[in-house]
Amino acid sequence: MRQQEGGEIILCGSSAYTRKYYLNQEFEGLPESIKDDLKIMCVLYTEDIGGVLTLLFDSEGRLQFRTGADEGDLLYDDIGSVLKVKQLRRTRQELLESLELYFKVFFLGEEISPEDVEE
Repeated sequence: MRQQEGGEIILCGSSAYTRKYYLNQEFEGLPESIKDDLKIMCVLYTEDIGGVLTLLFDSEGRLQFRTGADEGDLLYDDIGSVLKVKQLRRTRQELLESLELYFKVFFLGEEISPEDVEE
């Protein structure tokens, strides 16, 4: 499992500059519908806002959104970026929570109780 500094593991990302989407091969086992949802979510973000969006798991299994833009990119919408991430967290909450649970069980080896699943 490839980790970045700080124990972060990239799930997926999209770039408006290269017009490409990336899914970490270690997550190929996810259902196709979830992989499709992730791709749509990331690509639409970079089409609307510009820059780069990366979804990654921190060392505790929380899914983080990392956004950024090339220096001098006048088309990147800083304010829109914050609003879009908040919107995605709200509208895709169930998907994001499921991904965190998946990561904690299959990558961190945590035991999950029935109460954790029902939350």
